[in-house]
Amino acid sequence: MSKLAEILQAEAGAEIEEITAAADSQAAKIVSEAKSQAEDRIAEQKKKLEAEARAANQGAQSAADLIVASARTQARGEVLDQLWQKVHLALEEIAAQTDYGEILQALAREARRVAPGAAALVVNPDDQDKVKDWAREQGLELQTDPHLRLGVRIVGQSGASVENTLPERLHRAWGTLGPEVAKILWE
Repeated sequence: MSKLAEILQAEAGAEIEEITAAADSQAAKIVSEAKSQAEDRIAEQKKKLEAEARAANQGAQSAADLIVASARTQARGEVLDQLWQKVHLALEEIAAQTDYGEILQALAREARRVAPGAAALVVNPDDQDKVKDWAREQGLELQTDPHLRLGVRIVGQSGASVENTLPERLHRAWGTLGPEVAKILWE
């Protein structure tokens, strides 16, 4: 029986080897498929994360661009506001110039051309000495208004008036001047 036992043992060993080989092959196949699936998932997740990262970077860049553009716009607005204030200060200094009376008279002549039938010339009380002779020559009553600055008002016989002041002229012109100044400064 020892031969029979050897044969059986050899057959059993061959079957075990065959089963083990099949199991090893099946296990290798399962491991290979799992590894392939894992690599596919990793690649898919990597692509997804890269796309999300690109989208996040684009969003961050867009936000940064918007912040920079907003800051530039605000800075330009502040510069134009400062310039506006400096121009107003420069206008205030005109009142101290020796030819300021001539400027007032020129403003009065312009206003009078628009308002024929003028009866009175109105100026700031500080300016009445600069235009009193001119007003008398023109046959205009000289009146004062402490709120009127850097200019004149011509009042007609009907009560209608035309005001011509340096700040008013600057204000009207700033719509054109402001963009031109900005163009010079930033282009």
